[in-house]
Amino acid sequence: MIHITVPDPDVTIIKQDNPEMSNIYGFTDFHLIPRDKGGIFMFYNDKDELLFVGKARKIRPRIKKHFEDSVSIMKSKRDEVAKIEVCVVEDAVDREIYETFIINRRRARYNMDKVYYK
Repeated sequence: MIHITVPDPDVTIIKQDNPEMSNIYGFTDFHLIPRDKGGIFMFYNDKDELLFVGKARKIRPRIKKHFEDSVSIMKSKRDEVAKIEVCVVEDAVDREIYETFIINRRRARYNMDKVYYK
C-alpha cells in the first residue's frame, strides 16, 4: 500500500464579508499566493467542505481564472467558496498525484475528472 501525506497549506485566504479593498468574490489576499510557483489549490465552503481541487504550474493566475473565466467548472458556484488553501508543489508528477488523491480521499464535490469513488 502506498502512503500519501498531503502537504500542509502554505497559504490560506478567507473570504471577507464586506471588504473595503478591491476584491474578487470577497477575496482580497490573492497577493499572498505565489505568482510563479506550481502547486495545488483547494476551494472550501463556509462549512469547511471541500468543493474543488486543482493544480497549476503557476498557482495565482490559475486560481484567479476560476473566478473570472466563463468556462470554469466553478462559474456558477463561485459564491460558495469561502476559503482557498494553497500548497506549493513544484514537481508536476507530485501535483498530479496529490490532486487525484485529494479529489478521491476527501470527495471534492465539483471535480468531475479523476473521480474513482462513484
